[in-house]
Amino acid sequence: MPLGIMLQRSLVFVLKNGAIVLDWGDGAAIDLLENEFLRFDERDYSHAVSDEELEFLKHAGRVASYDSRTVYVHSLPEPPQKSL
Repeated sequence: MPLGIMLQRSLVFVLKNGAIVLDWGDGAAIDLLENEFLRFDERDYSHAVSDEELEFLKHAGRVASYDSRTVYVHSLPEPPQKSL
């Protein structure tokens, strides 16, 4: 069994600026290379993540493994806290 946090591959995609992200919902995403939250708009969507892009993240130490339905990442950042 692969180690890491299991993500649905369908939630991982690439933005027009080249960032490979995990859709966090409500216009928020996690940049999987930088391990940071960011905001995006649907118009920023470029394409579904490819095996080559996941291999890049694997070599960068961010992705543990992947298959056609699942991506396993080593870690995810803590969600930003809302200010009172």
